[in-house]
Amino acid sequence: MELLRYVFRTENRFTIPVSGTGSAGMETCLVNLVGQGDEVVVGVNGFFGQRMSAIVKRCGGTPIEVRENWGEALKAESVEDALANSNAKLVALVHAETSTGVLQPLEEISKIARRYGALLLADTVTSLGGVELEIDQHGVDISYSGTQKCLNCPPGLSPITLNEKAAEFVKDREGKIQSWYLDLNLIEKYWEEDRVYHHTAPISMIYALREALRIIYEKGLEERWKQHLESSQALIRGLNAIGLETLSARNRLPSLTAVKIPEGVSDVNVRRTLLNDFNIEIGGGLGELEGKIWRIGLMGINACERNVILVLEALERALRKEGLPVKPGEGVAAAVEVFEE
Repeated sequence: MELLRYVFRTENRFTIPVSGTGSAGMETCLVNLVGQGDEVVVGVNGFFGQRMSAIVKRCGGTPIEVRENWGEALKAESVEDALANSNAKLVALVHAETSTGVLQPLEEISKIARRYGALLLADTVTSLGGVELEIDQHGVDISYSGTQKCLNCPPGLSPITLNEKAAEFVKDREGKIQSWYLDLNLIEKYWEEDRVYHHTAPISMIYALREALRIIYEKGLEERWKQHLESSQALIRGLNAIGLETLSARNRLPSLTAVKIPEGVSDVNVRRTLLNDFNIEIGGGLGELEGKIWRIGLMGINACERNVILVLEALERALRKEGLPVKPGEGVAAAVEVFEE
């Protein structure tokens, strides 16, 4: 718990790993905060914002969707407009949108939420441990993440953190939480000193998470952030050198880069070449971006010079197979310049 507080940059007492992947963390937070008839302002600028909205509906709530183009950050004024014209006491958004490679600024929206007496929930699945994130300083009331991204741990746990205001909100809710397994009022007792049995926890996963957090602690969190940013900048310089564009020009997520697929190039063929010839798997587009982008994740120990060079070299070859006039070594040379700088 103390090591999780370190990576979340928080003093929140209620900081634990939930048994389940990042999606379980999303559902845990929403089922505990949203009841029948509750209005919730939900930021939808990607696939996982859509998933938040869908879970709010399953909780019996009404999502007030603040929409933005996929590949762009939410506008603070749009969030304020939604709060001003609703009874919402919760704003839910994705800090690191895995489907688009966009990093959402938090501080201004946090100030707006506080002004309207609303809690701020942030999805930090692809940012925790790899991207600058200050839960207390940025004014985030509740957050959930996943272990398999920047924490560099096997999937299976979802770290979450709630401040006292959010914890009181959960305790004071009328009626029982709709999910017994994800009821934080019950799970909290399992993590207290006078432990009360709740469920059989995935003990091996908890040991793995502790080891992953120890490695981050010993390296230093700021150094970890720097490592991800450097790798991202080198990758983007290399991609640009071989004629590829990123989906977003601003608010880029260092741990995941979304790349536009050039016209006439087969999404599937390139990904198949990378996998079969180089044992590299990159993600395809999700939702409305399917077939339009590739998603290259550089997270944890994978955010390194070796892997940036490897994926650029492999991409150069895959694109030449597709008929693009890519000169050998152009992308790699551009990336190496960044590391040498």
